[in-house]
Amino acid sequence: MKHYLLCGNIKLSDYKGKWLVFFSHPGDFMPVCTTEIIGFAKAYTYFKKINTELLGISIDSLNSHLAWLYDIYLKTGLIVNFPIIADSTGTLARKYGMISNDVSNSETVRNVFIIDDTGIIRTILVYPMNIGRYIPEILRTVTALQYSQKTSCMTPANWIPGNPMIVPPPRTFEELQKRNENIDKNRNGMSWYLSFRNVDNTPKLDKGK
Repeated sequence: MKHYLLCGNIKLSDYKGKWLVFFSHPGDFMPVCTTEIIGFAKAYTYFKKINTELLGISIDSLNSHLAWLYDIYLKTGLIVNFPIIADSTGTLARKYGMISNDVSNSETVRNVFIIDDTGIIRTILVYPMNIGRYIPEILRTVTALQYSQKTSCMTPANWIPGNPMIVPPPRTFEELQKRNENIDKNRNGMSWYLSFRNVDNTPKLDKGK
């Protein structure tokens, strides 16, 4: 199914091969939403560096989107280069569970879907209507998912790119013994079930690198 947005018609399958941050906002010209759009626009370059695109959606009309983004441009000089879907019937928003009837029968809540380069949803974040999203955390989460996919490692709490990652736990008693020996030698863990390795030399995450 195609949906109309500021850049014309597009399908979610058009993003295959790229990661996608698909997010909803309750409505145009709303204060929290405006700060989020500005935040995403400022961070867009950083998302693109890790092969990730941004796609917004609300049930407001195309003309409303245009007027809102033009007003942002006049006030800040920022041009929002990523598309925003005009889902006036709410069809797509309801399919993705972006409308909470406990909050509103029409307005989308602040959902974020992080979709990988094969089209699989990897993370879902839901924020209340009155709390703005923290864009750096969304960027960090995408990066963590990509690093984990490339290294088969896991990220510990508060992980940021460049920090050590968690090595998957051993599956046999022999591997457990070797893991503990490695920890004793390199001081790179707490126990056989929690050890780390440095991923500073991990290849760049950009597509094709």
